[in-house]
Amino acid sequence: MVKPKFFKKVLDNGISVLLEKRKNSGVVSVAFGVKCGGINESDEEKGISHFIEHLLYKGTKKRTAMQISEEIERRGGTLNGYTEEEITIFLCKMPSEHLSIALDVLSDMVKNPLFEEKEIEKERKVIFEEMKMRKDNPQAYVYDKIQSLLYEGNLAKDLIGTEETLLKMDRKKLLERFSKTYGTNNLILCVVGDADFDYLCDFAEKNFKKKIVSLLEPKLKLKNETRIDKKVGIDQANLIFAYHCPNATNKKVYASQVLGNIMAGGMSSRLWQEIREKRNLAYGIRGSCHNGRLFGYNSIYIGTSRDKIEEVKKIILAEFKKIKDLTEKELNQVKEQLIGNSRISREDSQGQMLDLLYNEIYGDPKLSYKYEKNISKVKMEDVKKIADLKNFSFLALVPEE
Repeated sequence: MVKPKFFKKVLDNGISVLLEKRKNSGVVSVAFGVKCGGINESDEEKGISHFIEHLLYKGTKKRTAMQISEEIERRGGTLNGYTEEEITIFLCKMPSEHLSIALDVLSDMVKNPLFEEKEIEKERKVIFEEMKMRKDNPQAYVYDKIQSLLYEGNLAKDLIGTEETLLKMDRKKLLERFSKTYGTNNLILCVVGDADFDYLCDFAEKNFKKKIVSLLEPKLKLKNETRIDKKVGIDQANLIFAYHCPNATNKKVYASQVLGNIMAGGMSSRLWQEIREKRNLAYGIRGSCHNGRLFGYNSIYIGTSRDKIEEVKKIILAEFKKIKDLTEKELNQVKEQLIGNSRISREDSQGQMLDLLYNEIYGDPKLSYKYEKNISKVKMEDVKKIADLKNFSFLALVPEE
């Protein structure tokens, strides 16, 4: 593989600028990442980071909400944004010749949001509908709730917040929160595509005045619980099996990713073969690795019949015990799978841009380019040690009888 041209600079105003230069690609992915998310909120303000993310698309001093989307989409671009536990991201993907438009629109959003009273009330209703949508979706529901069985405190609360917390967020509170978190030392400008690094640095330096902020750092307490929730109007039991793993700053995180892939990483994985192919107990089986700077856990989602929940759980636990018999051949096959998946994801400029952003949050964006090496170095004993589960959390949403 050709070694990518990567540049990073922390500007005098505090902004971190990242660029992976791809000549003649024709497309550029651009994002502003804010090093703040749900994990930095108090219980009383749960959901405020997500609320602010929504409002930044609702108009600035220069643009209406319609103009924000038009300037990107009418030039063939796509515009998106989302909030996670440790980062909020505003991004777009554009034809390369419109890089300046992308920078201007996104920087305007993160600098000059209006927070108009009428838009706050309208968007509050939109988020209430988003809550209903996620509650009505069994898969989304179990994914949203599993952290409450893994952690006490902040991470046990839904990222989106509750109707109660959102109803208490008026314009004053939203502006205060925005002012305390959207400082230049908390901003990352990340670009992947045909761009000039000096131009990006000059833009970020000229368009942002220095503003230093500090964030609430949560104290996390781990736990493990099992819970069965019931819901009327569904036919299938949706379950999540989850266990604590190293966080993204721990080198053992790569071993946890290998383990996650062995167990539920595609149709060749152990649980897919055992639960779906051999026993026909499920249609959907999906494994996920959730690794942040301050936390880490793996999860396995399975949809099955209500009366098969205990059987499926026993199969999962049995397969973890069988990891003690893991062979070098299977280990190396899974490493190759993860490396290939990474290459496919990073081929897309937006996928690589997000990978750089996350690794910047974890402490070193260049880890993006060391992924293959770090996966290759995973040792058998590290995978087996993580698979030797002492505890786990389990949540099932089942049909109401």
